[in-house]
Amino acid sequence: MKDIFKAGDIKVHRFVVGDADLAAFGGELVHPVCSTFALAREIEQASRLFIIDSKEAHEEGIGTRLNIVHCSPALPGEELIIESQLEKIEGNELLCTVSVRAGDRVIARGTTGQKVLRRDKLEKIFNDLRKSC
Repeated sequence: MKDIFKAGDIKVHRFVVGDADLAAFGGELVHPVCSTFALAREIEQASRLFIIDSKEAHEEGIGTRLNIVHCSPALPGEELIIESQLEKIEGNELLCTVSVRAGDRVIARGTTGQKVLRRDKLEKIFNDLRKSC
């Protein structure tokens, strides 16, 4: 992993809430707002921007934690600005705080963790799990 980031560095990811991102289960719309699942995906993408820039060709990132606190719903068509701030690097794990806004409105806050591991190590972990099933 390249040592190119420091605590306080920020990455920004933009996302427009679409119909496929609304809160639905079993094909039934529950609420016409951005689902927690879709929000989680985009929050992880925002933090992954650090991984994309810092991983070597033989490495890949994998999520270790995700916490989301909802503050306001996000409506279809709204552009969400997701700001991920690197809090610290512990060994090969990058820990970030995240804020999500739609204009001036805070949609959510949270934290993420992602580790950078060798691709061959990840493949071994996954293969060992497949063998044990």
